[in-house]
Amino acid sequence: MVLIATTAAAAAPAVDRFRDPGLPLSVRLDDLISRLTLDEKISLLHQYEVPIPRLGIGFFKTGTEALHGVAWTTDFYHGGAVVTAKGTVFPQAVGLGSTWDPALIKQVGNAVGQEARGYNAENPTLWDLNLWAPVTNLLRDPRWGRNEEGYSEDPYLTGAISSAYGKGIEGDDPRYLQAAPTLKHYLAYNNETNRVTSNSAVPPKILHDYDEQAFKPALTANAATGVMPSYNLVNGRPNTVSPDLGSTVRSWSTNDLAIVSDAGAPSNLVWPELYYATKPAAVAAAIKAGLDSFTDNDNNPGIITDAVKAAVDQNLLTVADIERADRHLLSLRFRLGEFDPPSAGNPYARITPAVINSPAHQALARKAADEQVVLLRNDNGALPLTADPAKKVAVVGPLADTLYTDWYGGSLPYQVTPVQGIMDRLGAGANVSSTEGVDRIALKDNATGRYLTAPTADGALTEGPTTAGGNESMDVFDWGAGKLTLRTVANGKYLSLGPNRSLVNNAAQPNGWFVQQQLKLDQQPDGGYVLEYAGNDAGGGNRYAVVGADGAVALTAATPAAATNFTKQVITSGVADAVNAVTGADTAVVVVGSMPFINGREDNDRTSTELAPAQLALVQAVQKANPHTVVVVENSYPTTGWDKQTAPGVLWTSHAGEETGHALADVLFGDVNPAGRLPQTWYASDAQLPSIQNYDIAKSGMTYLYHQGPVLFPFGYGLSYTTFRYDNLHVSRQGSATRVTVDVTNTGPRAGDEVVQLYTHEQQSRVQQPIRQLRGFQRVSVAAGQTKNVAFTVQGGDLAFWDVTRSKSVVEAGAYDFQVGSSSQDIRQQASIAVPGETIPPRDLSRTTLAQNFDDYQGTTLTDQSKASGTSVAATAGAWLAYKDVQLTGGGTLTASVSNPNAAPAHITVKLDTGQVLGTVTVPSTGDKYKYVSVAAGLAKVAGRHDVYLSFDGLANLYSFRITR
Repeated sequence: MVLIATTAAAAAPAVDRFRDPGLPLSVRLDDLISRLTLDEKISLLHQYEVPIPRLGIGFFKTGTEALHGVAWTTDFYHGGAVVTAKGTVFPQAVGLGSTWDPALIKQVGNAVGQEARGYNAENPTLWDLNLWAPVTNLLRDPRWGRNEEGYSEDPYLTGAISSAYGKGIEGDDPRYLQAAPTLKHYLAYNNETNRVTSNSAVPPKILHDYDEQAFKPALTANAATGVMPSYNLVNGRPNTVSPDLGSTVRSWSTNDLAIVSDAGAPSNLVWPELYYATKPAAVAAAIKAGLDSFTDNDNNPGIITDAVKAAVDQNLLTVADIERADRHLLSLRFRLGEFDPPSAGNPYARITPAVINSPAHQALARKAADEQVVLLRNDNGALPLTADPAKKVAVVGPLADTLYTDWYGGSLPYQVTPVQGIMDRLGAGANVSSTEGVDRIALKDNATGRYLTAPTADGALTEGPTTAGGNESMDVFDWGAGKLTLRTVANGKYLSLGPNRSLVNNAAQPNGWFVQQQLKLDQQPDGGYVLEYAGNDAGGGNRYAVVGADGAVALTAATPAAATNFTKQVITSGVADAVNAVTGADTAVVVVGSMPFINGREDNDRTSTELAPAQLALVQAVQKANPHTVVVVENSYPTTGWDKQTAPGVLWTSHAGEETGHALADVLFGDVNPAGRLPQTWYASDAQLPSIQNYDIAKSGMTYLYHQGPVLFPFGYGLSYTTFRYDNLHVSRQGSATRVTVDVTNTGPRAGDEVVQLYTHEQQSRVQQPIRQLRGFQRVSVAAGQTKNVAFTVQGGDLAFWDVTRSKSVVEAGAYDFQVGSSSQDIRQQASIAVPGETIPPRDLSRTTLAQNFDDYQGTTLTDQSKASGTSVAATAGAWLAYKDVQLTGGGTLTASVSNPNAAPAHITVKLDTGQVLGTVTVPSTGDKYKYVSVAAGLAKVAGRHDVYLSFDGLANLYSFRITR
């Protein structure tokens, strides 16, 4: 049999070898690459891989966005224009994370992969099969603008959800990929402010035990086919040229990976990062680091391909470097079945556009929206509501009858708003009323007495009559941080920045990269108001509204004093409307939250976690008017301010897609027993939050792993309409693993899902360990009165952490607490067990020690030792590093590898825990950050175990050091 197959393969026409599915992939790759010219090989390195007609190779593009459904793509043949999908829109990623249900998320991923194939069948040059999802960045800080894109602050939960989503996208065929998921964005990326030039300083333990662990699970499970490095720098080096790409990241997967850049990131290396002087040097470094595909210069591949050619000519790259990248990219195309004949049996090649937003996918969208709802408060059984059509329900709030899309979601194919969902649930004769609860205002020019007026068709705002009618009326939506949107009554559209800085009413919803519908009404000392433009591109220029002599309104004033002064006339009060609507109602449902394009989105961090003031006032007024008030918080992140309101029932939902309203009604009326759990901590206030650019979660006390202060709602929190009891916890050793079992009993009146969470805590350790750490979870369905036994297995290696003294992962021997409960702060059962492992020996500083492997620090950051690899400590005057539990063996010499680009020398002083000074070494000027020299100084004689401190009196970079006898 083998001989026959080999002979047949050998006899196949040479031109067909790369198209022969009977040959090994490596052989097919070799054959195809051997047929390509150098120019053709280079052409494959851009996002848009143009056709190679002579070989019958078609167009291929990396990057259809598919975060929670197929979202959008770019059209190479029409100027790179964005084309938005209109397929199934599932809940936002943070909502998928709150389901704690990997089995469901795999189904969602599979639906997304099917729809990607459906779109590809419709237009293969527009809708590619390399999907840029999931986002596996950890939700370290709730102010991160892209919080909606991640799953959780915890790496274990993130890994489980991302693996499920990726597996679903790929499909279950052993040979072919349904579609190809790409993980975003490697690594330690959680701030949008200055994201291209900001440096995430991440100590080794946090880097290995926290940030990397978000990406590793999906790759080790072969649930991703690629990775996208992030814009930012990590420890001084842009991630686009991180050596991790070609080493660490690829080592986690047994399959080939296609590593693609983020949009524009290669150009960023030259400016504004100023990391390389020329584009050929930049692209060469990126390819050598492990990058395969350049997303840059929109639909103009020539700039990148010319730079790669120049890099070859300048001997910065070899043809082998280019071919290595080509193999990664072509391997993906082979696995998608592109080069196979129809007879090869690719099951995904038969998928048609009929799958897009199919009834089955709509039902799945509703199930996902159901499962992600979190019940935050339920005082005195305020929920569920009685589904009686005769009872009056008032649904109020700015999100009561609106669904918003987000930057990485598709266009909603249909919309079930909260009002519509409640009306559908109550059926014919339902007694449901609704109001948005926002102020309707008019703006009168105090100089002329005339009101701003809007046209009934899309057009420019002008000054009009001296009385306010419908065309002079605008509805004010408060999204917090002083940012408003103004929707004109004239045509129901939002004011937006228009031509010549005019204001036009042409936006159906706030949208766009710069979100040019954001405005502010700034009250002046005289009581009047000026209208300020607050779009993302506002900058410091002319942004205040001025009414010209011709009555036209333009944003042309640089200061409030130069702007037109208005009287804000409140035509109708939103609070009064809401109070009127809820007075006498059996139930009031207030729907508040966020607009995903405003205050928290890519390129725009939040400045506060507080609920918008007008929305908080609305909640308080409604609750005062009607004690039977339920609040729905529909947003993409944790929100503070709940200590200021007392509504007995509170639900949280993400912007959950087309079926949001049905899902809310399902939970409100008890058709679905809520079991969503918070995937991140809801802190008590902004005051608890450090700088958003502090990535050392252990030192800053961030996430449930290290946070010691009070919280509004803890990680893993969520209530149910029933209750659960935990009994009979058993913890035992089974070989190198730990087996944990517990009985969970539904002690309430109805069936429900409980999310059983397993945490561990190491009782004693050489280093600071998390307060507790998630090691397993199961979402289990338990009937009323039923008991289910829930089992977990924790492998020995799962308890490992990064030992900075020896630069490796270790499991410490000792007693570990195994804790089971319904949230990170609601532990129901706990048992301790001895876990075998290592005892970390004292530090041996006689061996060369990397400076970054400190135990503690102050006043330092981490920086790149060279552009290619290595991490150094960058210190300033007054900074220090601590290396604890060091075994000293007497006098000796400190030898250090240092650099100092400054003219003045600096000094490093060696001290002990007692304060004793052992010696000082001078760091001379080296003239270049990357020019390191070896310096040495004698030390006083000391023996025994001590903590050793290195203190600095000036600017210096320390790469490594050792203390020898």
